[in-house]
Amino acid sequence: MPPSALPLGAPLPASGALPASVADGIHQRQFGAYVHIPFCRVRCGYCDFNTYTATELAGASPREYPASLGAEIALARTVLDELGHDAPLSTVFFGGGTPTLLPAESLIEVLQQLRSTFGIVDGAEVSVEANPDSVDADYLSRLAAGGVTRVSFGVQSAVPHVLDTLDRTHDPERVAPVVAAAKAAGLSTSVDLIYGTPGESLADWQASLDLACSLEPDHISAYALIIEDGTAIARQIRRGEIAPVDDDLQADMYELADATLTQAGYEWYELSNWSRDGAHPSRHNLAYWQDTDWWGFGPGAHSHINGVRFWNVKHPTAYATRLTKGESPAAGHELLDATQRADERILLQTRLRSGIAVSELRALGGANVQAEIAACIADGLVDGALALQGRIVLTLRGRLLADIVARRLCP
Repeated sequence: MPPSALPLGAPLPASGALPASVADGIHQRQFGAYVHIPFCRVRCGYCDFNTYTATELAGASPREYPASLGAEIALARTVLDELGHDAPLSTVFFGGGTPTLLPAESLIEVLQQLRSTFGIVDGAEVSVEANPDSVDADYLSRLAAGGVTRVSFGVQSAVPHVLDTLDRTHDPERVAPVVAAAKAAGLSTSVDLIYGTPGESLADWQASLDLACSLEPDHISAYALIIEDGTAIARQIRRGEIAPVDDDLQADMYELADATLTQAGYEWYELSNWSRDGAHPSRHNLAYWQDTDWWGFGPGAHSHINGVRFWNVKHPTAYATRLTKGESPAAGHELLDATQRADERILLQTRLRSGIAVSELRALGGANVQAEIAACIADGLVDGALALQGRIVLTLRGRLLADIVARRLCP
């Protein structure tokens, strides 16, 4: 299956230079790094990410990949120097793909390059995604010794038949030992779950939630399965081999997740994310939702610097070739106008438990924003008491219809 297509956009120069307007106010903005590791042992049936198995690499070498990342890190430093940008990194996130298919030393090497090139603030969050079957206690200890602070485990489900439908290869029995090993190494832990897989019942989903809670991780994510065109699971649904996703059942599963996780001491801070005692959110992901800046390193990675979005070529070979020639791997970019930035601000902030200030919404919104706020309260989508206190925060019903609320509130 080919990865999903990149968006359309205007090209950047070969140097990777960003528009001069980006420099305005850039010093006041938080800065993070996303590092994409595009390698997987197998492709999961639902996956639409920019990932590659060994047979799809066509000459790209995982062994040489850190050097390519190092070249983009150096290029990013040059581009940001031209803008007068000198902020150190507040967060680093290794995602994929399966980052832990690379040796721990390779990930640490890239982290050290980021540290020496940009600087990393004291107490920064440094996260690595991992499959339960791709790490052991020794690997996790080496990550911790190298400066990683947090591991996010892709558990997805505790139920074998659900994992089979998703084409996940790990044994559910392996999850508890590796989470315990991560804790023993001093790492913060997160568990990622997926709900709404065809054939998954409420009882199946409860079993997955119960497993996640029993592990007592610092953080739990629960994402609704989205069927993407071109994936194996989309083809199975189209051929009638498995049932389509049931939207009403997914809504019931979300409500079950919120009730179960709340009872277990987790607080929602974003639509799909809960933190133990409200004290352990993913600071890197919060930075996305709070409209800060990040540079995405690696093939297909997306970046955002003060209103400019840009993204890299997809294939690791094309990515490495450009960098070897001293050229930016960027495939395109777009400069957001004031209306787009306002829409995104509203869309992102309303996803958060902290919500958005009524005063800011009035400043960003259209002529009818006050009437829309009142209508959303009347429809049970927005917390009326908190709105009177000056903040727009979604109710549980509003969280299920968050996109609709955001569209109503946007100018």
